[in-house]
Amino acid sequence: MFVSAVVPFIFLNKYGRKKIGIRGTGKIGGLILSLIIGIAFSLLLYIIGIELYGNSFQNWYEYIAKSYNIPKGISGNNKLIIFAIMASTGMIFSPVGEELFFRGIVHGSFAKSIGDKKASVVDSLAFATTHIAHFGLVFVNGIWSFYPIPTIIWVIGMFLVSVLFFRMKKLTGSLLGAICCHAGFNLGMIYSIFYLL
Repeated sequence: MFVSAVVPFIFLNKYGRKKIGIRGTGKIGGLILSLIIGIAFSLLLYIIGIELYGNSFQNWYEYIAKSYNIPKGISGNNKLIIFAIMASTGMIFSPVGEELFFRGIVHGSFAKSIGDKKASVVDSLAFATTHIAHFGLVFVNGIWSFYPIPTIIWVIGMFLVSVLFFRMKKLTGSLLGAICCHAGFNLGMIYSIFYLL
């Protein structure tokens, strides 16, 4: 995430950074809306996963939760502390790094030649494909497995949420909109993992 976050500051001048959306915004309502939309989309993915796959490892959140190593029988206060730590880091590092890279560098690299809408498809495809690393080829009980249909649903979900991140960037006129939406998505996902599964 660190490398993704610093790339625009290494390779772009001030004008280039502004052109890809690294600038402030006065649209506070848009930022709040972005956060709420991100949370709502993550909860929708939670509902879809539960309805289709229950608490099996074919449910993307269930598999991702496995990597959190939440101790069984953890008390309320300790669980809240771990949740707060995970939510804080999840709302800062990947949203900043990934949005500067995907909605910033990748999108900006294509937008001039193919336009914003097509560039959004390109950056969303790249974002969705990289998120197969979170859920796709899974390692459960010492065995590698591939769940084709759940993986396709997950990748489509990541593509659609990525398009939402771009829309929030456009709404706010800043990458801050995409970062807030991404932070909201991660908050909703981490909440689902800690409290809904």
